[in-house]
Amino acid sequence: MLITVTLLLLSGAPDPCDSAASKDNAECHHPSNVPGAAATSTEAVLLRGEKLKGLPKTDLAAVLKAPAEYDGKSVYLEAKVRKACERKGCWMELSPPTGNGPGVRVTFKDYGFFVPLDSAGRTAKIEGVLKVAELSEERAKHYESEGAQVPRGKDGKPREVQLVATGVELRK
Repeated sequence: MLITVTLLLLSGAPDPCDSAASKDNAECHHPSNVPGAAATSTEAVLLRGEKLKGLPKTDLAAVLKAPAEYDGKSVYLEAKVRKACERKGCWMELSPPTGNGPGVRVTFKDYGFFVPLDSAGRTAKIEGVLKVAELSEERAKHYESEGAQVPRGKDGKPREVQLVATGVELRK
């Protein structure tokens, strides 16, 4: 994979996620022109999406240990942001309590809002619907190229715990 990426970069092939290279971003899952998108933020507290409703806190370690038990349920999670999408801020990854291993990928309901590209290291309070998803190999490689950790099942297929957020609060 590293060789393929290097060859693509050296070949001058356009990045399918670069809006200048792709008029409609048809090959890219990163949407464009989203309200609230920002490259960086100096704000101590940053709110995106809907106001948090006050759901009871769900333990992130419990979610990661038995994600199927939470599949399809609305949850409130609080955790450190390990990584955010470096291109548009259209996802972020919550770090597991141990700091090692796959966490929870957070996307935003209907791509209605994004987070700053420098969100890593902040504490996130998030409400949304949790799901366990199998990814295509192509999508998994794309996430990995952006620095995400994508877990694989015993069968080798990429699967991850995802949270589609309705509201996010980020604190420095």
